[in-house]
Amino acid sequence: MAPALEDELRQVVGSSHVLSRPEELLVYEADGLTHHSATPRAVVLPADKTEVVQIVKRCRAHGVPFVPRGAGTGLSGGALALDGGVVIECARMNRILRIDPEDRIAVVQPGVVNADLSKRVAPHGLFYAPDPSSQQACTLGGNVAENSGGPHTLKYGTTTNHVLALELVLPDGKLVQLGSATGMTVGYDLVGAVVGSEGTLGVVTEATMRLSPIPERVETLLGIFGEVVSACRAVGRMIRSGLVPAALEIVDRRTIEAVEASVYAAGLPTDAGAVLIVEVDGPAPAVARQVERVREHCVAEGADQVQVARDEAERQRFWRARKGAFGAMGRLAPDLYVHDAVVPRRKLPEILESICEIGDRHGLRLSNVFHAGDGNLHPNISFDRRDADEMARVLAAGEEILRTCVEAGGVISGEHGIGTEKRDFMGLLYSEADLEAMKKLRAAFDPTLVCNPGKLFPTTRFCVEANPKARGYDQVPLG
Repeated sequence: MAPALEDELRQVVGSSHVLSRPEELLVYEADGLTHHSATPRAVVLPADKTEVVQIVKRCRAHGVPFVPRGAGTGLSGGALALDGGVVIECARMNRILRIDPEDRIAVVQPGVVNADLSKRVAPHGLFYAPDPSSQQACTLGGNVAENSGGPHTLKYGTTTNHVLALELVLPDGKLVQLGSATGMTVGYDLVGAVVGSEGTLGVVTEATMRLSPIPERVETLLGIFGEVVSACRAVGRMIRSGLVPAALEIVDRRTIEAVEASVYAAGLPTDAGAVLIVEVDGPAPAVARQVERVREHCVAEGADQVQVARDEAERQRFWRARKGAFGAMGRLAPDLYVHDAVVPRRKLPEILESICEIGDRHGLRLSNVFHAGDGNLHPNISFDRRDADEMARVLAAGEEILRTCVEAGGVISGEHGIGTEKRDFMGLLYSEADLEAMKKLRAAFDPTLVCNPGKLFPTTRFCVEANPKARGYDQVPLG
């Protein structure tokens, strides 16, 4: 890094909060998607919004791009510092600034850990609903950037449904307020534009989050099935009946085997084809009836057993198997490629069969654990990136999975984002004219493209044959 910029950054945040030695930067070369990496020019850890403003202004003055980063748990390469950029690491900005139980809101800094917010507001009978599997580590600023979801997305929605207002440092260093604590906004919905923008529109320094009342009663059920297709059909049956559980999660046999051999073991039957975790919540009388309806739907689709958690300990045991699934994959191979395409629920059985066939045809270890209620798939490919041939097969299978999901009427990401991983597949969904419109929105915030460059948009012209609506727009440049 140019010594002048490094000296200026140290003046802003203090010498101990600027990392520039190779061994320090190694930690920030990748996020959870380990086969995409880039070495940052430096990592800066601001303590507050004032320091973020100064960091942004100094990077711009030196013509150096920058990228905001949270806990680094992302799975799409979205927080990588491409083009020798500076990482603005928000871990020190970890304060819950205000809790308002009456209006059910909390104002937080971006480095607050997701699960910590629910712990802090629990004495008020409230909780923060979006719950990514990484919620014990991931931060709310990163959740805003990726519009993170989680198992309870089915009933409670993704991050965007729970963000009321944002404080944002624009790429030119200006500090702006978007939205309001009431959730009502006059004019353009700029909060909606920023949530899910993957850090390309600015650096979030504060967020006003919507809180939800803790339900009177929560019941968690475990349906054990001989095959994953039957579990998928049970999900479809519940939704068609009008039942809306808080969560509907499926774990297949290969994942069960990995979990039960790990520290996340939950006593699941390793000979089951799949387990379906169903959670219902709400007023006690209504929940009791929902439990019976869930049981009926599972039995109707061939469940071998349907267990209802007897207490909180058993409920947590059921969830440990689901939330620990990705960690358990570390027993199978040193690397993991987690996809997150979404398909219509009615097509889950056939798409899962296709995905498993793709994995087997490429000779890969593929397992599935996913948000079945949303049709949000998580095919997990365990591999070793040091094996060039296996790496090539992993990438080929990944592209085939994305194409299969899009052809079924789905989209290429449900919660992990586009980042560097899927940017060159955006043409499967959007015409070049569509992409150009998105780029114009980005340019309104960041005309010089210094804020997290190289993300979201294709870096090469993409073949649009797979997307009929994209034809006829070849004259529009990608820019």
